Amino acid sequence: MADFKLSATLRGHEDDVRSVAFPSSTCVVSASRDFTVRVWAQPSSTPPLWDSTIKTHGREFVNALAIVPPSSEFPEGLIASGGKDQIIDVRQPTKDLDSDADALLIGHANNVCALDVSRDGKYIVSGGWDMEARLWQVGKWGDSMVLPGHTASVWAVLAYDSNTIITGCADKQIRIFQTSGVQLRSIQAPDVVRALCRLPPNHPSGAQFASAGNDAVVRLWTLSGQQVAELHGHENFIYSLAVLPDGGLVSAGEDRTVRVWQKNQCIQTITHPAISVWTVAACPDNGDIVTGASDKLIRIFSRDPERHASAAEIAQLNDDVKSSSIPQQTVGDINKEKLPGPEFLAQRSGTKEGQVQMIREANDNVSAYQWSTAAGEWLNVGTVVDSAGSGGRKVSHNGKEYDYVFDVDIEDGKPPLKLPYNLNQNHYEAARKFIDDNELPVSYLDQVANFIIQNTQGATLGQSSAQGADPWGSESRYRPGDANQVATQPSAAPAAPKILPQKDYLPIASGNHKVIFKKLQEFNQAIIDDGRKDVSMNPSDVEQLGATIGAVEKGNGKGVDLMGVDLLVKAATQWPADKRLPALDMLRLVLVFEEPTAHIVAPEQNFLSALLESGVFSEPSPPNNTMMAIRCLSNLLQTGKGRSLASTAFDQIHPLVAPFLTSTNRNLIIALTTLYINYAVLLTSENNADRALSLLDDLSRILNSATDSEAVYRALVATGTLLSLGPDFCEAGRDILNIGDAVQNAERKVKEPRIRNVVAEIREKLQG
Repeated sequence: MADFKLSATLRGHEDDVRSVAFPSSTCVVSASRDFTVRVWAQPSSTPPLWDSTIKTHGREFVNALAIVPPSSEFPEGLIASGGKDQIIDVRQPTKDLDSDADALLIGHANNVCALDVSRDGKYIVSGGWDMEARLWQVGKWGDSMVLPGHTASVWAVLAYDSNTIITGCADKQIRIFQTSGVQLRSIQAPDVVRALCRLPPNHPSGAQFASAGNDAVVRLWTLSGQQVAELHGHENFIYSLAVLPDGGLVSAGEDRTVRVWQKNQCIQTITHPAISVWTVAACPDNGDIVTGASDKLIRIFSRDPERHASAAEIAQLNDDVKSSSIPQQTVGDINKEKLPGPEFLAQRSGTKEGQVQMIREANDNVSAYQWSTAAGEWLNVGTVVDSAGSGGRKVSHNGKEYDYVFDVDIEDGKPPLKLPYNLNQNHYEAARKFIDDNELPVSYLDQVANFIIQNTQGATLGQSSAQGADPWGSESRYRPGDANQVATQPSAAPAAPKILPQKDYLPIASGNHKVIFKKLQEFNQAIIDDGRKDVSMNPSDVEQLGATIGAVEKGNGKGVDLMGVDLLVKAATQWPADKRLPALDMLRLVLVFEEPTAHIVAPEQNFLSALLESGVFSEPSPPNNTMMAIRCLSNLLQTGKGRSLASTAFDQIHPLVAPFLTSTNRNLIIALTTLYINYAVLLTSENNADRALSLLDDLSRILNSATDSEAVYRALVATGTLLSLGPDFCEAGRDILNIGDAVQNAERKVKEPRIRNVVAEIREKLQG
């Protein structure tokens, strides 16, 4: 069988290409970290040329795509796309950039990272970082159904047939559901599952679908849960799978390769000059494949010589691969002295397709060579390099001042990403946010966090600093994989930074204001259409609300229209429960400002009673509403007037939030632990032992039940801050509340340096 060769290189995206679709031989659709979705059409097939049109341009990364096939209602089909703004955009492919979407699907509470569509075009299934998979009926856009049971990010979804959905999750489970929402079975996978694909009927293996993920193995499964094959070859995370018309498989991953599989064997390895190949798709018409990678490029490969690119273009791709740099940390420890020289390449053949061999060249460089079975030779796929860097500086980043702003080099020749860090953040939280914001591989998390620690030695959570971006004057730049890089430091290294007690109130204050306002308008119109004029807003109300949200977006607390704030409170507490979420979301953004908060909490406004009596903390309330209401309560402690109300109303608030201490909803439990941190900070200035002990008892329950690392960390910080109130609290925590056991359980569940650090401080307090 002929090898795939380059057919075309599609240039236009300005950042990583995260998802591609290949619905027909003349159409490619792509989504990128540059906030756009593009449709590529082919004006010429000989030579193969492609032109693109931008169909959506948002304000956040777009991560996932799915194509709804044509129907009588949508004769051109639909493009569904989702990403970091948590909204699924659904639109007809012929609509221009300025046209409204056919639907905006609201429901996810975090990054939408997976989409698929049933082959009959009747439903869309989505997965997100909010630990939810959702089912949406095409054309009936108002509601979605949550597929229950996920306990971590849902990285992959597969609309297997008109009655069956399969999900792949970071909790290492593959779940099979009926479209009614009933879970049929759960399959334990060895590691995080990041990709799924359907296999054709009567596949030679007997399998019905394939999965892949962090263990770098493609696995073939039956719907009954039986594994029938393992395909080994990749050397790092596998991000994407696609099936060829002949039943072969194609996989793409963080080892820079796309691999082609036939009869459970890797028959071709296509190396890209990039850090990662994020996505691959196959054309059902002609069997060509398309890839998207971290170098911003889309590449089409074909087995048909008539669709091959020119010999010069193919040679250029090979040269680009050969000249690419491979960070040493991605290939593990190398003992250069024991590596074979170039003579090895002439003396030995590879044992399998895609095998990698390190060679010590005559100039003392280390090169990576990959065995090509088809060519019968070793192909140079890059030079292994150290990740040394230089050149960080203190800057104002995105209109805000930070104690540190480091440069992060992701790729040679590519502008560095900015890593902002304030001393009132913990390093893991800053590292996680940096990776989330930039959609980087999760494998960078520990390395980024360690870099922050090493370059902020002596700084303490909650304290400020007058030092510049690099306290030692050496200018630091971090390059992912550089785990051992340390900034130049004084000869006597400072003591490790202390975390406890937390001294600053933590805000939850980021949001997409324009999207929230648009959803408020949509819901208001729906309420009017339902005849609910008693709670709906008139056009002048909507205009006033828009001015309020605009002022909040600009960070101008004094310019916030207070009548608009009243409208938000009304929508958050009186609108139908299924339409309150955007109002609650906007309200928590308002509550970080002094003036509007003083207005909201004034006795005559009765805001807190209205919120507590709205049913948002009762059993039937949508979990996202409850989560957002807890975020509102947490942000209430950002201002003096808000803290006064939060203190006065503690005995009202506490019994309403306590039932959620063991929630498995990640966003809800993080909101709750943030609220507990802020109450702990408040109690450092108030003498109320009963409240402190009550919160410690609650935190003990959270530590015993929570599994998410961020929730555990925040619960530990709140616990340690309360124990810092004095020896009496430590004694009660140790002897009455069994805090020590809860802390030990937390440490056992979450193996992270930040957890170990704060646990060590808590133990010191309990033993003192």
